[in-house]
Amino acid sequence: MTRAPGWLLGCLALSVPLLLPLLVVAGSLLAPAGEAWSHLVATVLPDYVRTTAILLVVVAAGVVVVGVGTAWCVTLFEFPGRKVLEWALLLPLAVPAYVVAYAYTDWLQFSGPVQSGLRALTGWGRDDYWFPDIRSLSGAAVVFVCVLYPYVYLITRVAFLEQSRSVAEAGRTLGLSARAAFFRITLPMARPAIAAGTSLALMETLADFGTVSYFGVQTFTTGIFRAWLSMGEPLAAARLSLVLLLFVAVVVVAERAARGRARFHDSGQRRPRGARRRLRGVGAASALAACALPLCAGFAVPVLLLLQLSLTSADPQFGPRFARMAMHSATLAGVTAVIAVAIALVLAYGARVTRSPLAVGVNRLAGLGYAMPGAVIAIGVLIPVARFDHALADAGIATGLVLTGSIAMLVYAYLVRFLGVALNTVEAGLAQVTPHMEDAARSLGMGARATLARVHAPILRSSLVTAALLVFVDVMKELPATFVMRPFDFDTLAVQAYNLASDERLAEASTASLAIVAVGLLPVILAARRLVRGETTERGATGAAPVRA
Repeated sequence: MTRAPGWLLGCLALSVPLLLPLLVVAGSLLAPAGEAWSHLVATVLPDYVRTTAILLVVVAAGVVVVGVGTAWCVTLFEFPGRKVLEWALLLPLAVPAYVVAYAYTDWLQFSGPVQSGLRALTGWGRDDYWFPDIRSLSGAAVVFVCVLYPYVYLITRVAFLEQSRSVAEAGRTLGLSARAAFFRITLPMARPAIAAGTSLALMETLADFGTVSYFGVQTFTTGIFRAWLSMGEPLAAARLSLVLLLFVAVVVVAERAARGRARFHDSGQRRPRGARRRLRGVGAASALAACALPLCAGFAVPVLLLLQLSLTSADPQFGPRFARMAMHSATLAGVTAVIAVAIALVLAYGARVTRSPLAVGVNRLAGLGYAMPGAVIAIGVLIPVARFDHALADAGIATGLVLTGSIAMLVYAYLVRFLGVALNTVEAGLAQVTPHMEDAARSLGMGARATLARVHAPILRSSLVTAALLVFVDVMKELPATFVMRPFDFDTLAVQAYNLASDERLAEASTASLAIVAVGLLPVILAARRLVRGETTERGATGAAPVRA
């Protein structure tokens, strides 16, 4: 079983096609630059670089402040509402950024209820007051912070919980106050976790298309779609995609550099989950407000606004067409989830049985798609597919567009984008299965395939279901790749919400947006339950009680 060339070939056969979009985008450098690319470089490329860089810096600062602050409050302090907030703070992950953008635009625009109420209350006219414009670069940054801070919160909270209690207590014995011990000991030890969470939030920011497009913010994602759809220049779009990938690489390298060569090996006593400082009065109210504000801004307020729009809309978009779009979304998500989990299981198990560095390496390359924005993957898929269809037409084979705009190519793009989610989940579950399982199966005369089917697959059932659920929800929310590659007259809920919002029909867009949020809530609630369950289990093991101070 340690020498399984069939499994190695299988890993290569499944992984190499998933690298094709990246190779196509990289190969755009080998083609001669046309006039369109020269025009983009001379006119809009500097604006793309500046706007994207500013957006990343502001979002990074915002998610760090909000994510670390909320993690610090719910981990180190006891205050009213903490038990609910510790899992509810994850709920903004269920709401796509473009959905939040639609909700706040309707609420805060000139004709919205906030400004209308302000004018009715004060008697002001249009030119008598200033109100911040939500459809701006700063507005997009605020939306991203409200939605993406849970990445930093979740990872940082786990880091705080795993830190040794004796380290912080040693700082207190040396004369440090609780605040000084946090900034000089606890926070530096959590730096790798903070950097990891921030990098995830920034990659989601780079991958977004719906929010920046709706707000009119000129980033690389909007530039890629403009070059492809408006200018009809696939080569220029591919080169912009390559520059966007360079931004992704900078984020990844910066995250590694932020860790530096620091290593935090913590062998002391773990922090008992109940050992929190109990806050009262102003302190408790401040902690409650600090945690409730981002939850309300990123989840409660947008969902309530969308619900109100849906209930008061004259045309709530329910009916046969909505059911058809929901079926399209569910079908695409379901098919992609099943295929992704099957491929991930083969890749993960192939690397395990072959014990080959080559298999491990191609698995890592196959999972790179999750770090690639959907717009980049769409361009990388469409260029070779369109050339193939045109080659058939030039050869006199009048079959129309066989691959371009087909469901098969859309599912392929989804697999490139989200296989990393399924692969990481399956690998994590497989790593918990002792290698003695293979030894026992081999002693009973089983081969690798029989062992996978009869031993590992039943054990990995929970991991496989989790991986499928995560991929399903990601596909339901995916907008850039779906927007470009969907078949004609094959809209999904995400595309429907974007199209209606682009036409300023926000009330009609609320129905599809709420459906996307409802689907996204399921994995977030499951993750939150697992988070709370794990903490409760450890609290029972330590038998610790809250510390009053």
